[in-house]
Amino acid sequence: MVGAHKIGSLVFCPRCGTLLDLPKDGEVDVTCEQCGHVEPASSYENTEITTRSDPDAFPSALRQKRKTQTKLHESGDQGTLVNEKCPSCGALEAYSKEMQLRSADEGSTIFYTCVACKHGWRVNN
Repeated sequence: MVGAHKIGSLVFCPRCGTLLDLPKDGEVDVTCEQCGHVEPASSYENTEITTRSDPDAFPSALRQKRKTQTKLHESGDQGTLVNEKCPSCGALEAYSKEMQLRSADEGSTIFYTCVACKHGWRVNN
């Protein structure tokens, strides 16, 4: 009898090719839902899973929320200091403030002010 086929962290039934479920805690076998083949849970042992995301894989609104933000409390609150590239001078830090300018079912508007050159721009979420 041939053992299960493994591709990365996925284990497939050797008889019909169906993706097998992960064994639940304490289970010693996994049964294929399609053909009834019984695969030992040991087929899943010694499998290392590594997940990576490319920094540019997220849409800009999600990428913005991933960034580290530092809140500065100064007189005349300038907003939150974020890592955002200025379209005018190319500096990599800006202050941001978020406001709901459009209807409630639409995203908010983020206003940026460059730390270096004080250039201002906005992005609709």
